[in-house]
Amino acid sequence: MKHTIPTYDLSDISKHRFHIKRMDQRTYHTETILIDKGIHRDSHYIFTFMESGHVKMMVDFNIIEAKDPTIFCVLPGQVHQGLLMNKVNGWFIAIKSDLVPDAVRSVFEESLEGIQPLAVEKIWVEKFNNAAAILHSFYTEEMLASKEGFLVIQSLLNTFIGMFAFIYSKENDSHTIGENRALQLTREFKIMVRQSYKTMKSPSEYADKLNISRGYLTEAIREVTGKPAQHWIHQEILIEAKRLLAFTQLTVKEIAYELGYNDHTYFSRLFSKQENQSPSEFRNSNR
Repeated sequence: MKHTIPTYDLSDISKHRFHIKRMDQRTYHTETILIDKGIHRDSHYIFTFMESGHVKMMVDFNIIEAKDPTIFCVLPGQVHQGLLMNKVNGWFIAIKSDLVPDAVRSVFEESLEGIQPLAVEKIWVEKFNNAAAILHSFYTEEMLASKEGFLVIQSLLNTFIGMFAFIYSKENDSHTIGENRALQLTREFKIMVRQSYKTMKSPSEYADKLNISRGYLTEAIREVTGKPAQHWIHQEILIEAKRLLAFTQLTVKEIAYELGYNDHTYFSRLFSKQENQSPSEFRNSNR
């Protein structure tokens, strides 16, 4: 076991800023798309459309399973491992964050709950297949070499991942129409926490960044989620702590420092209080 969790960059599989691959029974055994990498993170997004087959994987300690027409997204930084890939047909796209439009990123990065695979209706299967096939047909060195060619490719890419965002937002966000201020603030807060939890530990710091009072932030977060702002800050800290405890050999003290705590005993008390077990106990039960 290593002192870091392996993190793969898109440059490991492509010299371009995205990569599209058809998954079928003729090719997926030779690919490192899912199974061969073991436990790891990716620095990019992964959008997967499965037309048929059976996939099982671990994503941040949750076992996720999907069969037949399904879409799924893995975010940059999430720790995951492929466990099963059986008779899979579909499409796989890896894409750097800067190529993902803000409207698409917000659906996933500001999600109030964990991202789960979503079954898609038959009418969408054809749409995903057609969009991916057209994109794949333009994925050539000639098209990628010119600004005009890449503009065509980016438009097709936005179409494909835009359909993911459309379906997920329709499924998971009943507040899209007439979204109130509390929900807007909650979204802004949660994406800020994901970016800054190692350096900003207090709701007051986030309230200052959002130009509102701590009391207003706390009230808004509780209204939308049922939990206070501090809970969500702790959740980001704890999931990263669990990743490092389970998948690296870093000591508890080193993990505390990695997460921005100079006092490792304080970190241990926080972890124990939130998880009802010490960091060492969690490590021993999750290896």
